[in-house]
Amino acid sequence: MKKLLLEMLEGSGELDLQSIVLRLVAATLIAVFIYISYMLSHEGSIYSKKFNVSLMALTVITTSVMIVIGNNIAMSLGMVGALSIVRFRTAIKDSRDTVYIFWAIVAGICCGAGDYQVAAIGSAFTFVLLLLFGRIKNDNRMLLIIRAARINEERIEAVVFQYFASKTTLRVKNTTESSVEFIYEISRRQLERAEKAQRTRAAGRHIADAIYEVGSVEYCNLVMQNDEISG
Repeated sequence: MKKLLLEMLEGSGELDLQSIVLRLVAATLIAVFIYISYMLSHEGSIYSKKFNVSLMALTVITTSVMIVIGNNIAMSLGMVGALSIVRFRTAIKDSRDTVYIFWAIVAGICCGAGDYQVAAIGSAFTFVLLLLFGRIKNDNRMLLIIRAARINEERIEAVVFQYFASKTTLRVKNTTESSVEFIYEISRRQLERAEKAQRTRAAGRHIADAIYEVGSVEYCNLVMQNDEISG
């Protein structure tokens, strides 16, 4: 019994040089696949060539770790303990980057374990999925910030309702004894539709112009919110 447990802890032995090279080559090929996919699904300032190269390296490194661990349970436990001290504090620019990191790690694990079919087929499906849907972007949100005299509070709310009805969301409403500040959240699409609807009328005008006509308005700002952080 003790001998069986010892064999399970120590694993089934080391791989030969040919098997090690084969697994690393497979990992490198899939890493190139990941590189191309990331380059195609990202564009502009959101694309980071350094991060893309890091994904390739991560795939190969994960494969190397899996080769070292093999079926050795004791080695795997020690490796988990050693890697648990690592802390990653790099800011993720895009939520899709997390998907690519996970893809690189899983592909490296598959190649390191010798499951080339799983690595290849899984990567192919992931590549097609990200190619088809990777360029989909969120509808950019905008903040409509208005500061005016408090006596015109109801009139400003009426103007905003006239343009957007219930489609806009009041996020913040700050008041003092003499002033009031509104922060509405709208989408670019909602703003364009509202202004297009107003242009069809004889008195059609920009939302800012309509708000300033109320009077005693200190400022009216439109601020773009974007989930994609440029680096």
